Amino acid sequence: MAYRFMAMGILLLSLGCQSWREDFLDEAQNKEFFTPTNFSGEKQLSATLRRVLVLPIYGGHIAEAEATLAMDEVLLSALQMSAHFEVVKISREEIQRRYHQPEFSSAAVLPHGFLEELGRAYGAEAVLFVDLTLYQPYPPVAVGFRAKLATIQDVRLVWTFDDSFSSANPAVVNSVKRASRKKGNAGLPGDMAAGIFQSPRRFAAYAAEAMFDTLPPR
Repeated sequence: MAYRFMAMGILLLSLGCQSWREDFLDEAQNKEFFTPTNFSGEKQLSATLRRVLVLPIYGGHIAEAEATLAMDEVLLSALQMSAHFEVVKISREEIQRRYHQPEFSSAAVLPHGFLEELGRAYGAEAVLFVDLTLYQPYPPVAVGFRAKLATIQDVRLVWTFDDSFSSANPAVVNSVKRASRKKGNAGLPGDMAAGIFQSPRRFAAYAAEAMFDTLPPR
């Protein structure tokens, strides 16, 4: 008798997990997805663009220093995962030492010879600027990025991006769930995509990956 009840319990648990997975997959397949649209770029990355220097993200008054620092690593990791080119970073301390400020906006007037000096120092062909334009760390979490990828030798913009992501947008929510499912989390109820909506860092990681998906192909 005990064995029979145990077997029935296992069966119900299995059906429950299966039902959860099916609901998750159905939700990710049937709803509208969010696709960034406010970006532009060259049709293809130049073969000579092999190494990109990533500047510290510009937080301005959008986020506190601690949150902005966390975004540096989030963006660097997402850009490396995109595998478009070799990535090298410069620290805030080094920027401060060289130019007496720890970060530069993509819209800032740059010091004379800024790109050329950094290009020589880091062996890079281009520099990536990223500004934090929106940061809401509590539900509904939201983040916005403005980015510019500029070559050093001829100083041209290879790619620009300016868009935001909010968990208040159902299409964004569905896209987060789809991204989570692709990473193998669809069968883990204890680590559901819902956890991303409680974590500003994880949500920003999703947004950064979606942003860098719009880079020109190699």
